[in-house]
Amino acid sequence: MTAFFADYGLFLLKTVTIVAAVILIIGFAAAAGRKASKDESIEIENLNERFRNLASAVKQAVLNKTDYKADVKARKEKAKAAEKSDSKRPRTFVIDFKGDLKASAVPSLREEVSAILAVATEQDDIYVRLDNSGGVVHEHGLAASQLARIRERNITLTVAVDKVAASGGYLMACVANKIVAAPFAILGSIGVLAQLPNFNRLLDNHGVDFEQVTAGEYKRNVTMFGKNTDEDRARLKEQLEEVHELFKAAVSRYRPELDLAKVATGEYWYGTRALELGLADELATSDEQLAAMVAERDLYRVSYKVKQPLQKRLMGGVDAAFEKLDTTRWRREFESRLPR
Repeated sequence: MTAFFADYGLFLLKTVTIVAAVILIIGFAAAAGRKASKDESIEIENLNERFRNLASAVKQAVLNKTDYKADVKARKEKAKAAEKSDSKRPRTFVIDFKGDLKASAVPSLREEVSAILAVATEQDDIYVRLDNSGGVVHEHGLAASQLARIRERNITLTVAVDKVAASGGYLMACVANKIVAAPFAILGSIGVLAQLPNFNRLLDNHGVDFEQVTAGEYKRNVTMFGKNTDEDRARLKEQLEEVHELFKAAVSRYRPELDLAKVATGEYWYGTRALELGLADELATSDEQLAAMVAERDLYRVSYKVKQPLQKRLMGGVDAAFEKLDTTRWRREFESRLPR
């Protein structure tokens, strides 16, 4: 009898422990859900103030005390005069977009655009600092659609490319009223690519059969594990050509003066050559342009911050590894074109 109660007590303890664990898991999940909303926020940075603070720090270091005090006094008087003035300075809203293969910054971009459009007028403009070498078609298409919302509101959109806007990145850039490129920025790559390894012979050599069942004639064409046929490859090629036509149509809509036969070959060009071809409108870096705007406009950097859950952060590490490989490919291609 004693053994029975001992076993029963142990069973009851295990049951209570399991139930408590389930309750804790549910509680943590609910708390995480509540916390998620707190981990999302819109941040506004006054870039005019930032530039003033940077200049002030340098002046304090290089000027003598008398000259520095005089400069501080002059700036305060200028600021007071601006506050009393009835004239309203135009505003420029600045967005940073750092692209990757899956355009994972799109959720933030859509919130940033929505927030700005809620207050912007046709007298304001939006300045996007874009760094994007392309990736998945539909994700970058959605990113371009977010920028198209700005154009549809008749608000001037400028895209600045300091490093790269290629493939899906250029699909985004071409939406702008003006594309500004640094002299050695990379633009273009108006083309579509699909590549994947095929392990069929490896599996076959090890006696492994690959079975694939589909419903629909074209549900799947080329595959990583099955044997691909010429018909499969032809079908994939047809699909890629269709996407390429959509890509060219989007570019032509916003930049009708482009000679697509010349620039929609999948090639890319540096800023100076991109300007000659009409892929860009001006040569400059975003730093010099924004610094020049401070005197006449109020600049606000808008960013929407989202704290990613653990799973997405882990997957982000995987994406970063692929991104690094892709960057290495770009670098090797660039270096192969340099004179030796």
